[in-house]
Amino acid sequence: MPSWTLYLNAALGSLVVAVGAWLAWNGLSPHSAAGVSIAAAAFLWWRGTTLTLIWAWSTLWLGLECFAWPIVTMLQIRSAGGEPSDAEMGAILSATLMGVFSACFWLVFSYGLFKRAKEGPGASRREKSFAPSTKTNGSARASKKR
Repeated sequence: MPSWTLYLNAALGSLVVAVGAWLAWNGLSPHSAAGVSIAAAAFLWWRGTTLTLIWAWSTLWLGLECFAWPIVTMLQIRSAGGEPSDAEMGAILSATLMGVFSACFWLVFSYGLFKRAKEGPGASRREKSFAPSTKTNGSARASKKR
């Protein structure tokens, strides 16, 4: 595989992580978002030796950002002081529900990609094609009767 595809996917993965950070922190400044994108691209370039690992790391970071989103929302509303209004409580509820569900999805997706990267390319296809048959055609039953 050409190396330019790894660089392109690392750039796209860093963009995904930067957008996730922008959404989790409720609108980062452009300089902060660019910093997150550059840091993520450097990390993905360092740790992502394959496409699977690049996207495994990207989805792991996205899952952690989704998990942080409700926490950040609660801290921002609490720092405003006073009792939260009904609209703010609704924002906390929607951030919690969507954040936890999306975090679970992205973390499980990341786990699957890491597991696939650990097995190596095409490992599941090789195991299925060379696995011996476990059918005994009744020979176990016949040996029990004797």
